[in-house]
Amino acid sequence: MKLTTRGHYSVKALLDLSLQPKFGPTSVNAIAQRQDLPAPYLEKLLIEMRRAGLVRSVRGSQGGYQLARPPAQISLGQILEAVGESVDPLPRHHPNDAHAEDWVTFTLWNRLHHKLKEALYSISLEDLYYDARSWQAAQGQASSFVV
Repeated sequence: MKLTTRGHYSVKALLDLSLQPKFGPTSVNAIAQRQDLPAPYLEKLLIEMRRAGLVRSVRGSQGGYQLARPPAQISLGQILEAVGESVDPLPRHHPNDAHAEDWVTFTLWNRLHHKLKEALYSISLEDLYYDARSWQAAQGQASSFVV
């Protein structure tokens, strides 16, 4: 599986939102600036994630986007799915009945696909947050946070 720019930026944006005090709203421009992302592209991704129920938008001068649920209830799989990332095996292969090797390979890739999908849906935004904080602490970095 290859994580595309869409998936990478989406995870970075939601990780950034998870750092906001009481998960308060943050503007697209503030997220884009902190994470070094293009704001117009980020806005499109956040709209897709809003439609999926992962974030909500708040209007007004203090508005922006905020998480719709606690970080522990948002999985990496949900984020990737919301922006159209696919973890499905590449072409839909149907094994040749005459070749046992085709069935073995087909079964192997299906099993790997299910394990990958299971892993993506078991890793929460909260898990990623703590992983990033642990890495920063190990590097001796201050509390600034750029994914």
